[in-house]
Amino acid sequence: MLPSSEPTNGKFIRGLGLLDSTMLVAGSMIGSGIFIVSSIIARQVGAPGWLLVVWLVTGLLTLMAALSYGELAAMMPKAGGQYVYLREAFSPLWGFLYGWTLFLVIQTGTIAAVAVGFARYMGVLIPWVSESNYLIAPIRFGGYALSLSTAQFVGLAMIALLTFMNTRGLKLGKLVQNVFTTAKTGALVALIVLGIVVGLRSGAGAANFSDFWTLRGNLQDVGPSLSAVTAFGLFVGICVAQTNSLFSADAWNNITFTAGEVINPRRNVPLSLAFGTILVIGLYLLANVAYLAALPFSAIQNAPSDRVASETANVIFPGAGAAIMAVAIMVSTFGCNNGLILAGARAYYAMARDGLFFRRVGELNKQHVPSWGLIIQGIWAGILVLPRTVKTDATGTITYGNLYGNLLDYVISAALIFYILTIIGIFVLRRKRPDAERPYKAFGYPIVPALYIIGASVILGVLFIYQTATTWPGLMIVLTGVPVYFFWRKSNAGAPSGDQPT
Repeated sequence: MLPSSEPTNGKFIRGLGLLDSTMLVAGSMIGSGIFIVSSIIARQVGAPGWLLVVWLVTGLLTLMAALSYGELAAMMPKAGGQYVYLREAFSPLWGFLYGWTLFLVIQTGTIAAVAVGFARYMGVLIPWVSESNYLIAPIRFGGYALSLSTAQFVGLAMIALLTFMNTRGLKLGKLVQNVFTTAKTGALVALIVLGIVVGLRSGAGAANFSDFWTLRGNLQDVGPSLSAVTAFGLFVGICVAQTNSLFSADAWNNITFTAGEVINPRRNVPLSLAFGTILVIGLYLLANVAYLAALPFSAIQNAPSDRVASETANVIFPGAGAAIMAVAIMVSTFGCNNGLILAGARAYYAMARDGLFFRRVGELNKQHVPSWGLIIQGIWAGILVLPRTVKTDATGTITYGNLYGNLLDYVISAALIFYILTIIGIFVLRRKRPDAERPYKAFGYPIVPALYIIGASVILGVLFIYQTATTWPGLMIVLTGVPVYFFWRKSNAGAPSGDQPT
């Protein structure tokens, strides 16, 4: 019998109101993706109309999932969120596999990616900060290397600073979250309004709306010898493009990890899921309308380094757009990482309380936060910043990538599997616990949750068939958790200690 994930001595402080919770949802979702991935999607689907369709599908799927999760959040308002839902609906093994993948790659890999993204845009303002300016030059190991560039150093410093700040208590963490989410939401609204207004005046994107569905430009293959030039290729392209748009809209579920600190969680967690996702999805759709209004479609497809938002800002503020956008994205990524760091540790806390993670992670410090969970998460995220991938082209030129980028590509499909399973869990728990208290019931049950399961499963199937190089390794990463689960359960190495602070 596994011990409960509820604390025995130390207690969380319920300090997150509805506004704070909504800010955590929105702030964790808005990182740097919305400013970049539309360029990639434009090459995959090849027309303005299909670009918006991709984001519309993402918006519908995300909103359906969030509205469905509300039932589970209201039914089980405990620290750990999605980990707890999978544990209760299926078994501790399924909960652990999610939590393990979350720790190994999903949360920590995203933290690493967002931190280096912050540093890259700082490099626009301070050229010393660069991925090619090395404090420790790459040390190669076959197709991989270890290095410490100034950009990596800044990323590590960001992770360390936000981790430390969040160990000081929930009050400071939510203050940072509220300030930076408000700032970046305002910046995104300004980009949308100015982009549309300037675009309409200049007529730069007029052809995008007068010729909405015609394919154009050099299309990116979405499978072996398959592109959007055929109807089936377009369908596959829309599904494959979801790996970019869904990832940009991910982390909406992080509020469920912090349910133990939300005031009136049975009401406020479901509401914050709804309000936060509606806000962000609305902004994302309008941001793409702004890109289409301000830029010719070819400029979106071929934006330097895929920085379509920077190109839009250059239209609005000629000569200063790159610097202005760099500041906006630094604000965005700083707030995003604060939310990811704050929330992630609560999931590992719940695992540790169940004896399925390091024992100290299941303890709260004097500030009533899981400081050891924050520290271990920060260390692993920092480690993921350091490894590089190595590629050599036909001319012998060596380029370095980031290993966490590959890992995140691998686990996007795995994350989708866990979302599907969690929503299936609503049906399972309705049957297993028909009399359980459900202050909020899934919107449109059973149709809306079923539509999400069907839609997400179709996308997942396409990814496994046409993007095998990046999907099957993700499944392998998840399965590494199976022996770890049985080891921890057998040894009970992570059983909570009896000296938790009060």
